[in-house]
Amino acid sequence: MTCNNEETIHKLNAGDEQTFDTVYKQYYRGLCAFASQYVSEYEEIVQDVMMWLWENRILLNPEMSLKSLLFTMVKNRCLNNITHNQIKQQVREKLYDKFKDQFEDPDFYVEGELIALVTKAIRELPEDYREAFELNRFHHLTYNEIAERTGVSSKTIAYRICQSLKILRTELKDYMPLLLFLT
Repeated sequence: MTCNNEETIHKLNAGDEQTFDTVYKQYYRGLCAFASQYVSEYEEIVQDVMMWLWENRILLNPEMSLKSLLFTMVKNRCLNNITHNQIKQQVREKLYDKFKDQFEDPDFYVEGELIALVTKAIRELPEDYREAFELNRFHHLTYNEIAERTGVSSKTIAYRICQSLKILRTELKDYMPLLLFLT
C-alpha cells in the first residue's frame, strides 16, 4: 500500500473502493491466519469485519491504526463466537435434559416435519442467497470458492450468506430451540 494509515483512512472515509480493495487484499490473509487460531469459522468472521469496515468507513478516525482496529475486531468477534458456542452447548445440554424422553421418541419428529420446515425455508430464499448458502453450508465451499464458481466477489457472497441466515432465523424462530439442539 503506497499511502500511509492516515491517507488510507481518509480515502476510505471518502468511499474510495479501490483503497478498500487494497486494504482487503493487504489484510485478508493475515486476519484469516490470526482468526484461525481461535475458531474454525474464521473466514466468515474476517468477511464480517471487512463488511463492517466498508459499511462504517465514514466513522473511521484517521488517527487510529487501521491494522490494530482490524485485528482487535477479529479477535473480539472470535472470542464472542467462542462464548456463543459455549452458551449454545449449554442450552443444548439443558434442552436435552429437559426433553430427553421426547427427543428419543421417534414420534416426536413427526415424519421429518422439522427437516421439511427447514428445507422449505431454504428453498424459499432468493435464488442467489440460496445458492451461496447451500454451497457454503452443504458443500463446504469457502466464500472465495463460491465467488469463483458464481462469478461475483467474495464480499457479495459474504453478504448473501449473512442475509440468508437472517431470513432463516426469522422464518424458523419458533423452532430455534430444536434447531440448536440438532445442529
